Amino acid sequence: MREFPLPLALTARLSPVVVLAAMGWALTSSPATPADRHDEAQHKSTSTPSAPSTAAAATKSFSAAPAPCGSVATATVKSLVPGAKTAGKEIKSTDEKLRRTCSWNALKGYDYRWLDVSFEVLDSDAAAQKEYKERTAEKSGGGAVPGLGDAGYSVVNLTTEDKQQTREGVVIAQVSNVLVITTYNGSDFETKKAPGTDEINKGAIKAAKDAVAALKGSR
Repeated sequence: MREFPLPLALTARLSPVVVLAAMGWALTSSPATPADRHDEAQHKSTSTPSAPSTAAAATKSFSAAPAPCGSVATATVKSLVPGAKTAGKEIKSTDEKLRRTCSWNALKGYDYRWLDVSFEVLDSDAAAQKEYKERTAEKSGGGAVPGLGDAGYSVVNLTTEDKQQTREGVVIAQVSNVLVITTYNGSDFETKKAPGTDEINKGAIKAAKDAVAALKGSR
């Protein structure tokens, strides 16, 4: 059997760059002077602090990312990435509490498939919601995935390099203060054609549902 070199776009995926994003905030205050004490006491008797909005912004259901290589069911890995080691390979992260990623890939015959799942932990639900909106806005052309976490979105794109097609599906889900990012792509090195849009989209969503369920179960 002939060996076919991977296209540059796929080879580049074998050395992913881990991006770490963290956010923080602080509150400061200064003591009241003696001349202000009377006014402060009178003000406290007629008003209440606006703490609820601050508390809502700081809501954080998950403090760390779960083990990503155990987040996708073995049966799912076998169906989406035939020939891959079902244990997967975790990608080194600068801070595993904030981001963890696992990848599965294999070439069976002339068919190549790649799947990866990432968990990104943000400081609050509000921060995750904002990040989710920004990322889905960048990946235009997709659509909502009903019932996937608090919000879910999928998009599929086709690329061609040296006449070799690759179709890639990306699913982004927000679950409280965590973003679950699932990427699934494939190529056929004999025909140089890519798998169909429906196959890639459904595969990415299936893996994303497994990952979301694993995240919820890690609480």
